[in-house]
Amino acid sequence: MNKSIILLLFTACLLLTGCNRGVVGKTSNPSSHEWQSLFNGKNLDGWIDVNTSTETWQVRDDMIICTGNPIGVMRSDKQYENFIMEIEWRHMEAGGNSGVFIWSEGLPFKNKRLAKGIEVQMLELDYAIQNNRTDDYVHGELFPTMDLTAIPDNPRGIRSKSIEKRCKGKGEWNKYVIVAVDGTVKLSVNGKFVNGLRNSGRKKGYLCLESEGAEIHFKNIRILELPSGVISEHEIAPVVN
Repeated sequence: MNKSIILLLFTACLLLTGCNRGVVGKTSNPSSHEWQSLFNGKNLDGWIDVNTSTETWQVRDDMIICTGNPIGVMRSDKQYENFIMEIEWRHMEAGGNSGVFIWSEGLPFKNKRLAKGIEVQMLELDYAIQNNRTDDYVHGELFPTMDLTAIPDNPRGIRSKSIEKRCKGKGEWNKYVIVAVDGTVKLSVNGKFVNGLRNSGRKKGYLCLESEGAEIHFKNIRILELPSGVISEHEIAPVVN
């Protein structure tokens, strides 16, 4: 394993175990290494609907309820560079499709409905069967969208596939931990790191939740911002006004 990847994971483990003393939901200087809530359980403060509708995203019982229609995204109101993000999700329909984008432009790409960025795939277990896909097409894939570039750890074309299938099916909660540092992304699915990519052409941008045709629920979304790295202007997403 590449030494930089070992250092990345070691740092993430230290932060996950040693920096959890911060107050969740407290807005703070990222240098203080405190977790910040990205969803307050009451409303969608901090999130901006990009191209869906007022009916697409609702809040109920400390969850974000996404109907899946129309296809599009809701983005964070600020950009993030290096961070650890936790998010729990569950599909409510067999074969459901969704995901979260990181380092995204936060806008539809040209004539597409979705955004440019790195997608962290969220697929319900029946997706491959319903869509006549091979068994390689599973939850937990990481891949650059639109014309962004990155190098997959476990290649399936431009995508990096999970080396172990750990997601639960319809109606059951799954937890992702996303470690994103200096163009490298590592993904933990339900308590185990199983996927990654590196050399992303984008290292700072918006977070987006994806609406893609099926009802999905999100909860317990929080982020731990890490120190900035060396970054050039073309590696930062344009600011959306």
